[in-house]
Amino acid sequence: MKKLIATACLATAVALSAGPASADSIKGKLGITGKLGFLVPADNESDFYHNNTDTGFVVGGGLIYGLDQNFAGELAATRTWFGSETGDFGITDLGLGLQYRFTPSSKLVPYLGAGLDVLMSDYHPNFGPHQDVDTTVGAHLAGGLDYFVQRNLALTGEVKLLLAPDTDITDNFGNHTGNFDPSSVSGTVGLRYFF
Repeated sequence: MKKLIATACLATAVALSAGPASADSIKGKLGITGKLGFLVPADNESDFYHNNTDTGFVVGGGLIYGLDQNFAGELAATRTWFGSETGDFGITDLGLGLQYRFTPSSKLVPYLGAGLDVLMSDYHPNFGPHQDVDTTVGAHLAGGLDYFVQRNLALTGEVKLLLAPDTDITDNFGNHTGNFDPSSVSGTVGLRYFF
């Protein structure tokens, strides 16, 4: 058993040292991102009542492609859910964005991003059946850091501001029961692997 553990540790050390950690350009490289974190949503008016919302949990992933030395395109999907005084909300965010990546220095690459988001939301009141929330489009600004632990593997952290217009909440009979504001601020951490 000790030999097996020693062999596994040795194999891990060799794998981690095989590609020296550096922040090379991602030009022409495709990457996969996985991330999780927290989201601070805007308050809203559900059931005609000013509704304070709780901080929620966000999880997601996406693809990133290096267009040139400094620019990258990103396609991301996240799911978040959070509670409120009147019930629970969920948002699926499909985002398309562009990043400006600063020139790599050592292992660290800061970036700024912006893009458009399609927001599909749902609402589950504390009392009563599920209610529909209209799909809407928003825009985001983001800033983050990639820290390369290997040539093709980076730890990533990001703060994102999402702005979107209010959207209608309707009951099962199509009656307007409130307004939902999908705007938020989120913070995530995760991993990027580049091919």
